[in-house]
Amino acid sequence: MAEGVAEPSEADGRSGRSASTSEPLDNRERRQLDIIRRFGTVGALLLAVGSLGAGAAPVYNPVWGLPVFGLFSRMTTVSLAVAFAGVFMIVLAWLGLGRLSLPGRARMVSLPQMARTLVMWTAPLVFTVPMFSKDVYSYLAQSEIAARGLDPYTVGPAEALGNNDVLTRNVPTMWRETPSPYGPLFLMIGRAITWITGDHVVMGVAFQRLLALFGFAMIVWALPRLARRFGINPVSALWLGAANPLVLFHSIVGVHNEALAIGLMLVGIELALRRMPRCGPGGPFPPWQQGELLWYGIGATVITLAAVVKIPAALALGFLGVMIARRWGGRWKHLLFTAGALLVIFLSVVVLTSFGSGLGLGWTSTLNTANTVKSWMAPMTALGFGAGGLGILLGLGNHMDAAIMVSRMVGTLLGPLLAAKLLLDSFRWRLRPMIGLGAALGAVLVFGATVQPWYLLWAAIPLASAAGNTRFRMAATAVSAAFAVALPPTGTTFDFRTYQLPYAYVGAAVVVVIALFVVRKHLPGRPRRQVPAPA
Repeated sequence: MAEGVAEPSEADGRSGRSASTSEPLDNRERRQLDIIRRFGTVGALLLAVGSLGAGAAPVYNPVWGLPVFGLFSRMTTVSLAVAFAGVFMIVLAWLGLGRLSLPGRARMVSLPQMARTLVMWTAPLVFTVPMFSKDVYSYLAQSEIAARGLDPYTVGPAEALGNNDVLTRNVPTMWRETPSPYGPLFLMIGRAITWITGDHVVMGVAFQRLLALFGFAMIVWALPRLARRFGINPVSALWLGAANPLVLFHSIVGVHNEALAIGLMLVGIELALRRMPRCGPGGPFPPWQQGELLWYGIGATVITLAAVVKIPAALALGFLGVMIARRWGGRWKHLLFTAGALLVIFLSVVVLTSFGSGLGLGWTSTLNTANTVKSWMAPMTALGFGAGGLGILLGLGNHMDAAIMVSRMVGTLLGPLLAAKLLLDSFRWRLRPMIGLGAALGAVLVFGATVQPWYLLWAAIPLASAAGNTRFRMAATAVSAAFAVALPPTGTTFDFRTYQLPYAYVGAAVVVVIALFVVRKHLPGRPRRQVPAPA
């Protein structure tokens, strides 16, 4: 299948050869893969058990009264230790799997082996109590508001449902008065879930998790197909983009709607490129193929549906437009005409979805709701904290809020400017558009007012399908591993009970060290024999 975006570079060629010449794992390496799979599966089981007492459980926790299982909800520190042990084991298993999935290895994991590994690791996570975040309870409350015929874009759960409603009580206090920041497609699906589950929180969470699993399945389907188009080994792309602990923890365990939005976005890109021929900056530019324009329209429609779940997906339309314009001839008139056609599709789908759902366009005014959080993970917010703190130390007064506001304004300008620069570089054939998309999404979100670990999925997953640079992979691996353990599994702060954390960490570390000692002889080392890998 043609790549459809640019002539392959030297690095692309090396990656393609490594993918085709890699042989199956030998007996010793298959044994190593077996151990890694089991190590990660045990970690997933520990995470599931630990979630019973350390997860973001609902206020009326149904586990509390169950024999045996209820003990974990009464032993928070023990549950935290068990959950942290599971987190560490999954991350370590993922790093070990990466050793057997390196592009350029003489022998590496096959696609079926990677798929079976994903099934083994995700199966226990499907049955966990929500962890790392309580956003899923906001999804349920906002969906109930829509189901009652009220406008979730003007009222929050407290006003619409009442503070004593079982769904409102599970929403974190800071979000009870805020309207929904999610697109109408997501709330329309959530409204259907509410009609099925009513105010049954556990069933509501289960159906929301099924929706997240559907998004995860779309990511798993699209990633290897896109990777082949861009000369990247599909196994390596799945390892970095789907088996990534950030994806497992925050799409499946955390039940975030990023899974659905990113899944739709990737599927839309893959569908749009189905008939696109390979073109280089000097041509030739073949005439339109049969069905080519139709697939562009289908892909753009699916990408827009992703945007009416979460708006960052709309950025993918810009880079799809660059691919089409480059395939057409790479002139400005081609870009402008393509942009106009995609804009018509975008506006049509947005209007039809917004008014067809009965919710209207109110969601466009609530997209900045999350900015009320002052997250230390957001570089620009952290810069504001630093500047404000420095002013206090120098005796200039407390101007913390003003400093944060100014730094966030700078970030609001920087992110889109960087995205525009990446879009222009992609159009000028200086950058592969899929890499530009991942980098642009990363720039917009990282320079945004608030950053959460699951926001990084927007950059990491597209980049996994197109970036074969070894240094990028090393950096992405390090960042993913660090952010995978950055948030406590409870989804809340540890105010007045920070004493629990040292005990939980020490207990988890002891368990993991013992487990590593047991399997130490079966862990893969650096491959001795390699074929050339991407620089």
